[in-house]
Formats: sequence, structure tokens, C-alpha cells
Amino acid sequence: MTLEPYVHQLFLGKVKEVGKKDAIDPMDRLWTTGMFKEPTSEKVWLSETGLQGDEVGDKKNHGGQEKALFAYPIGHYRYWREIEQIDMHYGGFGENMAVLEMDEFTVFIGDIYQFGDAIIQVSQPRNPCWRPARRYRRKELALQIQNTGKTGWYFRVLKPGYVWSKVDLELKERPYPQWSIAAANEVMHHEKHDLVRTDELSRCEGLAPGWREKLQKRLRSRESSIEKRVYGPNIDA
Repeated sequence: MTLEPYVHQLFLGKVKEVGKKDAIDPMDRLWTTGMFKEPTSEKVWLSETGLQGDEVGDKKNHGGQEKALFAYPIGHYRYWREIEQIDMHYGGFGENMAVLEMDEFTVFIGDIYQFGDAIIQVSQPRNPCWRPARRYRRKELALQIQNTGKTGWYFRVLKPGYVWSKVDLELKERPYPQWSIAAANEVMHHEKHDLVRTDELSRCEGLAPGWREKLQKRLRSRESSIEKRVYGPNIDA
């Protein structure tokens, strides 16, 4: 028996400043983030740009229509706690949706789901950045997330509506069954010299434009460094 994808918990958070301006340790320096989120059991309005009452600290790299919702599998937390010995709990990666019966191998680019009164579509994997590393004081955490493939993924919103936790996600359409989140991660992060696969993924119309553009730049031999993304400002790689 196959269980339906399920939204265990919704999370919302406001932007806040963490750390101190004059801290000596780079991990303690001042930074702004919206990743400290709290669970809600209320119905929440989901617009094309995200959940009402939720905020993102870096609007250049987070949020927007292609990153309206960030989902993360509950099952990954056991790995981070038991294998990596990091004290983190559901919501700890700043996700909006903690999900069951879903992971990077069973979710595909372009998947369309009914979520409460809304309709959402998988747009891209999450590119892990330095903020979780700063939160948990683990300099290499972004690279660990990237290398393990336990990234989570984003949804765009096709139809706004009220959403809530403790509800199944009904799969309505799967237009790109060849492109799981795991497969997209492999091409982006581990198969950089496979130009055939890079070209194929860059042509996937369901993939967020930002990802498609990065892949197209790679094909034009202009791949950029990942150091600023994974280590953040003021930290020597």
C-alpha cells in the first residue's frame, strides 16, 4: 500500500537579526534571516508569493513566485540528529512545510498537487546556502546538505487559496517523470561535466527560470563559484 504525500506541519516566521556586529567569531556576526519559523495549526492564505504572515530575509535569493513554499521531508531530520549529531527539529531548516511520504526521489520537477484549497507545482530543488550553517554553527553544513542530496524543494503557486496542516497532498499531474528532485540535484551539483544531461535539464519547462539560466551559463562555460552561497559573508572558505 502506497501512502499519500502528507503535510505534517506548516511553519511561519518573521525576519529578525541574529548575532552581534562586533563579534570576533564569524559565526557570531550579525546576520538577518527569516528561517526561525514557528508551527501554526491555523488555516493560512497562500498567495502566489507565499504564506500570509511569513517573511524571508534575503529576497534576492529566497521567496518570490518560484520559491513561494519550501518543503522539507521529516525523515531527513533523523539523519541530521543521529548521524551528524546536530540538535535540530522539524522546521529547523526554515521550511514552510514539513512533509511525510515525500523525498527527493519521489518528487519531480513540475509535479502539480492539490494542497487544501490551493494548487501548487514543484519548481526546483533548494540550493543550500550558508544560513543553516550559521544557525547551527557548522561551517560545512551547506556543503553537507548539497552532497547528501537532502535539500528539500520549492513550490510555485498555480491557484491561491487557504491551506492547513495535517492534510494529504493530491497529485494531479506529473509532466516530467524523468526529472526527480534528486536527478536535478545530481546534474546541478555532481554531474557538471555531463553537458548532455545539463542541456536536457535546462530545457525542462517546469524548472524555475533561475535554475535553467544557471545550467545554460554552464553550457556557455561561465559557471560561477559556489563559495559565497555555501559559506556566506565574512567567512574564509
